[in-house]
Amino acid sequence: MINNNLHKPVLLEETIKLMNVKPNGVYVDCTSGRGGHASAILDKLNKNGLLICIDCDKDAINYLRNKFINNKNVVLINDNFVNIDKILNLINIKKVDGFLLDLGVSSPMFDNPERGFSYHLNGKIDMRMDQTQKLNAFDILNSWSKNELIKIFKEYGEIKNPSFVVNKIIEVRQKHPIENTLELVDIIKLAVNKKELFKHKHPARQYFQALRIATNDELNNLKKFLKEAIKYLNPSGKMLIISFHSLEDRIVKQFFNKISNSKIPIEVPIMNEKIEFTVLNKKPIIATETEIKNNNRARSAKLRGVIKQ
Repeated sequence: MINNNLHKPVLLEETIKLMNVKPNGVYVDCTSGRGGHASAILDKLNKNGLLICIDCDKDAINYLRNKFINNKNVVLINDNFVNIDKILNLINIKKVDGFLLDLGVSSPMFDNPERGFSYHLNGKIDMRMDQTQKLNAFDILNSWSKNELIKIFKEYGEIKNPSFVVNKIIEVRQKHPIENTLELVDIIKLAVNKKELFKHKHPARQYFQALRIATNDELNNLKKFLKEAIKYLNPSGKMLIISFHSLEDRIVKQFFNKISNSKIPIEVPIMNEKIEFTVLNKKPIIATETEIKNNNRARSAKLRGVIKQ
């Protein structure tokens, strides 16, 4: 039994303050999870406001169905946020006053061994956020080539030299499939430089991150979402993104900077160019020491926002 009460939405106060919810606005929580951010947005809406909750995880949507059972101005969608264009067209939404995208894996997913996200708990190597998806981390680990594994660990795990770990993975899987998370952790520990075992961060952390990103195509989905969703913002509408590692944060930062900067060369003397978007915070908002103490998963969270003029 998984205790959903353990879930704590990160940067909650900062997010709601930055969003500055309009009581009759239309807001989309694109990764609703257990509804922490969504509930705080809903509290700011009147009867004419609308909250759209999207999550690709069926368990999350079932949880939210009970949570918001008496709220007529909440729409629940079991889908991936990458399909935002299709989703909004399906429910006939033309414009939106705010998008929120929390890119972290929800606590119930991490804390459920059966989902295979955690390197602390033993379970099948799965890592699918959408459990109807065919590709899972087991397939990647046991069937992708040596070069493909090295590539994802370098790019998605930001590991300088994953060759020793990949060689060990290949060696083990030739004898039998690598099925469980703690078996993979043991393989990583055997292959990494022994100094890695005594560092503050777990030696398997980056390898699990890379497998998860590859399994769910997270970075490509983020890029597609940003391009599609931004077109739906009303004037004064905001898009807020909470990221949890440098790869996501870099994509968000670069996209926000691109849409908020002039496309005319600085030497061209044009004064009346209209720039549609403004970055809300030049530096990302991070969790306070108090929040990190109460919720360790907030330690790497970064909040960025942009507003349409």
